[in-house]
Amino acid sequence: IFYIANCLYFPCSYAVSSTIEPFYKGGKVQVSKDEKYIFCTCGTRVNVLEIVTGKIVHSIEQDDQEDITSFALSLDDEILVTASKALLLKQWEWKQAQCTRSWRAIHNVPIASMTFDPTSTLLATGGCDGTIKLWDVLKQYCTHNLKGSSGVVHLVDFHPDMSLLQLFSSASDCTIRVWDLRSSQCVCILKSHYSPVTSLAFTPDGTSMVSSGRDKICTVWDLKTRTAKRTVPVYEAVESVVLLPEGQDLSEMGVKTRGLHFITAGSKGVLRVWEASSARCVFTQTPPSGSQGGEVEDGDPRSLTHCLPLPSSLRLATVTAEHNILLYQLPGLTTQKQFVGYNDEVLDVKFLGKNDSHIVVATNSSQLKVFDLDTSSCQILYGHTGESSVQDKTVRLWRQDQESGEVCCVGLGSSHANAVGSITCSRMKESFLVSGSQDCTIKVWDLPDTVPETDSDILELSARVTEKAHDKDVNSVAVSPNDKLLASGSQDRLAKLWSLGAPGANLALLGVFRGHRRGVWCVLFSPMDQVLATSSADGSIKLWGLQDFSCLKTFEGHDASVLKLIFVSRGTQLLSSGTDGLVKLWTIKTNECVKTLDAHQNKVWGLHATRKDDRMVTASADSNITVWTDVTEVEQAEEQAKQEDQILKKQELSNLLHEKKYLKALGLAISLDQPHTVLKVIKAIRQEVGGEEQLEKTLLKLRQDQKESMLRYCTVWNTNARSCLDAQAVIRVMLTHLSPEELLQYQGARSHLEGLIPYTERHLQRIGRLLQASMFLDYMWQKMRIDAWTELL
Repeated sequence: IFYIANCLYFPCSYAVSSTIEPFYKGGKVQVSKDEKYIFCTCGTRVNVLEIVTGKIVHSIEQDDQEDITSFALSLDDEILVTASKALLLKQWEWKQAQCTRSWRAIHNVPIASMTFDPTSTLLATGGCDGTIKLWDVLKQYCTHNLKGSSGVVHLVDFHPDMSLLQLFSSASDCTIRVWDLRSSQCVCILKSHYSPVTSLAFTPDGTSMVSSGRDKICTVWDLKTRTAKRTVPVYEAVESVVLLPEGQDLSEMGVKTRGLHFITAGSKGVLRVWEASSARCVFTQTPPSGSQGGEVEDGDPRSLTHCLPLPSSLRLATVTAEHNILLYQLPGLTTQKQFVGYNDEVLDVKFLGKNDSHIVVATNSSQLKVFDLDTSSCQILYGHTGESSVQDKTVRLWRQDQESGEVCCVGLGSSHANAVGSITCSRMKESFLVSGSQDCTIKVWDLPDTVPETDSDILELSARVTEKAHDKDVNSVAVSPNDKLLASGSQDRLAKLWSLGAPGANLALLGVFRGHRRGVWCVLFSPMDQVLATSSADGSIKLWGLQDFSCLKTFEGHDASVLKLIFVSRGTQLLSSGTDGLVKLWTIKTNECVKTLDAHQNKVWGLHATRKDDRMVTASADSNITVWTDVTEVEQAEEQAKQEDQILKKQELSNLLHEKKYLKALGLAISLDQPHTVLKVIKAIRQEVGGEEQLEKTLLKLRQDQKESMLRYCTVWNTNARSCLDAQAVIRVMLTHLSPEELLQYQGARSHLEGLIPYTERHLQRIGRLLQASMFLDYMWQKMRIDAWTELL
């Protein structure tokens, strides 16, 4: 809580400080030659990820809003070419995100694969129509049209020795074709695989090549004789093969002899090193900590879809089926960085660590993700199984090392009969856990005084209490600040209050909160008062008294289900999130919604605040995670500074008018955007001797933007009979000294002038009638004078 000038401080404004957004949703991934950036596709965009910071530094997006089917970065890191479903090829200056050239691809169907040659002058594109085109990107024309492949050409690659002018391709017929670019003919068809070829890797001297496929074999080719030297059975569908560099000490990876060694990445989800001469696997990467054993099938989240070499820094980058990008350091294959390309639907989020430096994210994936908010790096936690972290019916206890930030699983409980929907921990001491499940039960799990430090000896948790609490799914459980009470909320539209009692005692039902018309999504104890807050699918939030279970207050403002609640400002305010994508800040005393935050396009499942209440985080089904900072003090300071500046300027304006410095006074009044004060200055000028001439000189010295403001003000003044003469005086000067062409260049000039016409005509008619009346009055006066003189005579 904060105190400013001895007054209680209420947050009333939040601003986005950072976001975690999807940047890779599948497709091609390429690393720049300088190994500083990772290029990857995300729908209509190619995102450029800076490896050091983990930030997206560039985002190249198609103007036609069509998905990108393939892209290629030249080997000199200068040119990026993208292909979209609209059959357009675009050449980009990617560092400025500017399209320098766009042309129609001659392919009749979308392009499936692209690559540059070693000189960065030729671009090869493979289409879904079985044709291959070569483009000279410097002279900007198509040089070759290679036909003969069967089906989709999903792989094109140039021979590393450009003097040979050879292109390798693979299509749906499972063969590798070698094209002579001098004759535009296919000079050889390499047959070995029985499924599509997924990748090719050439030796530096270009004499050998390794191919991989989903038929669970890799083939070593002699490119001089164009024959298969060896077939290596690898017992997994291989998506990518990478040659290990020669001349390096890679004994940690089982490389004990000289000769060709290669790494495979595929459906098993681990990297393996193979010795080509003996066809032996000499090294298998250790699976991630906590991941379950057993055979990994195609499509499993743990399977690998890409493996990219970073030879200069002796690193490897792998991409998983869940769109995670992991960087490993050779030779130990130690994890260096982890990037999450796509979180899919985010189900919950919590701050974690010392000073709330991390957030832990639960998604509809079985893995948990821990993000470092300062560096954007991520740690992926394996342990849960199933479609999401709640589907495996288990409760897991995790510990974070306060120094390194590393998180590991140290406890496991597995006695629920259905998915676990909510979990909470004791508030005063880490002595127990409470879980609520779709099996309609609540379980209380006791924790020992000492919890393991590492995952080497995982603690088996046992539930000391199991209570059939509701008739439908238990959506939320919460423990009171003194650890004596437990609240539960369910799809059966009820919230219940339980007594936790002494250790070892069963749960005792104290009361039922009835009033919601639909399921209860969240229950939460106030940190200060004996109050329980609940939110429901009926769109309402209710506060209940713990003594008599009566409803104290109801907050209505969300258009749909309210999914999550948190108390802030020591229990004096509430933050709520709903399926309408909105986050609302409520002041409890006044029942007022003081702020609505709109940053999500879908259900906001996750909502949490730091211990200091200075930041909060929201997570949504739109895959976005947003960190918000309380900017109330900053905005109040800015508003106060603005008010002080206004006071000073008003005083200065008064001084200028007193000193008859009308030009400066007029400019200052316009800068303050105060039409009434500007009118006051105009009247003061016109009241001077020779006022019309002085007004003309003053107006002509104004800048164009100031004249635009004057024209806008005149449109308003002209609607009032009291100020229309001043407006007409200003308009006369502008129409006299500005040509129609100049006047129409002003912002909104046409609409302002159109607005002036009807009122000007009305004023003209009124003045005409006034003139007629004055002439009649003058006639009557003169007649009366004549009659009076006649009588006197």
